[in-house]
Amino acid sequence: MSRNFVRFLHLSTGSHSLMAFATYIVGQTPFPEFSVVLMLDDVQIGYYDSTTWSVINRIPRDSKYQNEEKSDADFVFLDMYNNMKERAIYFKEHLNQTNGVHVQQRLAGCELLNDDKPGLLQRWDSFNGQEIGEYTFDTEKNVQTKIIWGPWSQLTRFQMKFLIENIYQPICIKVLRRYLNTKKNSVMRKVKPRVRLMKKTLSDSHGLQISCLATGFYPRHINLTLFRDGQPVDDDQITGGEILPNGDGTYQMKKSLVISEEELHEGHKYNCSMKHLNLDNKLDITFDVAEYEPGSTTQSVVIIVLVFVCGAVLVITALIIWRKIHTAGQGFKKSQSDDSFTPCCDSLEPAGSNKLLRHLSRASIELN
Repeated sequence: MSRNFVRFLHLSTGSHSLMAFATYIVGQTPFPEFSVVLMLDDVQIGYYDSTTWSVINRIPRDSKYQNEEKSDADFVFLDMYNNMKERAIYFKEHLNQTNGVHVQQRLAGCELLNDDKPGLLQRWDSFNGQEIGEYTFDTEKNVQTKIIWGPWSQLTRFQMKFLIENIYQPICIKVLRRYLNTKKNSVMRKVKPRVRLMKKTLSDSHGLQISCLATGFYPRHINLTLFRDGQPVDDDQITGGEILPNGDGTYQMKKSLVISEEELHEGHKYNCSMKHLNLDNKLDITFDVAEYEPGSTTQSVVIIVLVFVCGAVLVITALIIWRKIHTAGQGFKKSQSDDSFTPCCDSLEPAGSNKLLRHLSRASIELN
C-alpha cells in the first residue's frame, strides 16, 4: 500500500484529510482478524479492531457526541469488515491462493478543502500487496472506478454511489471537522521551511553531486524542483524526493543530482526552487558550477593533510631536541657540583698539614 499512501499524501495543498487504514487477515496470526487505524492528516487519532469492536480514541472527545460517533463507527467499520471479508474470500479463490496467510488492505477517506468545502472521497484496495481496485467520488458526485479484479455490475455501482453520497462522505466530513476543531493547534499550524543547497565532490568520477534540502516545514505538502539552465531536471536523473519526518513534528525533503565532469566544463546553471503553503512566493537558491573547479576540493584535502604531517614532524623533532638538551643540562649541573666539592677538600688538606707541623715543632721546643 506504500504507493497508495504516497497518493493520499499528495492531496490538495492546504486541505485536510481523514483516512482509515484497514487490514483484514485470512489465516492464523497473533493479530486481530480486522483492524483499522484512523489518521487526521499525519496524526493518529483512533484505533478499531475485531477484538473489541469499538474505537479507541487517541485524543479527548466531546461526550455529547459519544453515542452518535459510536453508532457511525459501528455502521462504517462493520460494513467495511463484511465487504473486505467477502472480497478476500473471492480473491483467495480466483488467484489460487488457498493455503497460508493472506492479507487484504484498504485505504479510504475524505478531504476537506481550504475553503471548508468537501473534496474527494477516495478508496484503494490491495490483496497480498497487489493492487486490486480503486475508486474516487468527486465534488460533482461522480464515481470514477479503476477495477482490476472483480468488475462491478451496474447495480453495485448504483449502490456504492448511494452509500457514498448519503452515508460515507457526510459521516467522514462531519467527523473530520470535529477532529480539526480538537487538534487545530497541531494540524493547522504553519511552519516555514529552511532550505540549503549542498555540494559534494565525487572522487571516483571527478564529478559533483548537488543536493537541495528543505527541512523544518509543516504541513507536509511541498513542491521541490531542481532546474538546469531554467528547465526542470528529469525525474530519472534525480535521487531522493521522499518526505521524511523530523523529531519535532515537522518534515524534510532532499533531492540530489549528479553532475559529470564533462557537464562541469559546460557551464550550466543549477537552481533549487521550492513552493510551500507558508511562503508567499517561491524560494530559489542558485548554484553556478562555473565557480567550481573540479578536483579543487581534493587538492585542498591533500594540502591540509600534508600541512598536518609536516607540522607533526616538526613537533616531534622539537621534542626530541628539547629532551636531549634537557638531559645534557642535568649532566652538566651534576659535574659542576662534583667539581666544587673537590677543590674544597684539597684546600683543607694543606691547611691541616701545616697546623700539625706547627704543633710538632712547638712540642719539640718544650722538650728541649
